[in-house]
Amino acid sequence: VQLQASGGGLAQAGGSLRLSCTASGLSFDTYTIGWFRQAPGREREGVSGIKLSDGATYYADSVKGRFTISSDVAENTVYLQMNDLQPEDTGVYYCAADWTGFGAGWYLPVKYEVWGQGTQVTVSS
Repeated sequence: VQLQASGGGLAQAGGSLRLSCTASGLSFDTYTIGWFRQAPGREREGVSGIKLSDGATYYADSVKGRFTISSDVAENTVYLQMNDLQPEDTGVYYCAADWTGFGAGWYLPVKYEVWGQGTQVTVSS
């Protein structure tokens, strides 16, 4: 079971990036997929999640209205469209998979069994 995160990079404040998380080796449509980020010196925090069985989506308050999570089950991929990026969005972004498929507690790192390698997002002011 593997997750591959990609799409990070450098953006200016107000800009956009789209992250992708592609899964292999699992029954993708039964999982909950979460996006997390970690800035230097800070704990890993939940940014957004999607329960693939019914498409329910979840967002941290800090990104509501700016980030959109979506999925392409046929491609085993979850996307995170990030608009109106701000310097405080800077960090390493990770995707993770929870096999239980429940949405409750989507923002808790301990809920997830499989993690991708992370992709760096840097937003300049």
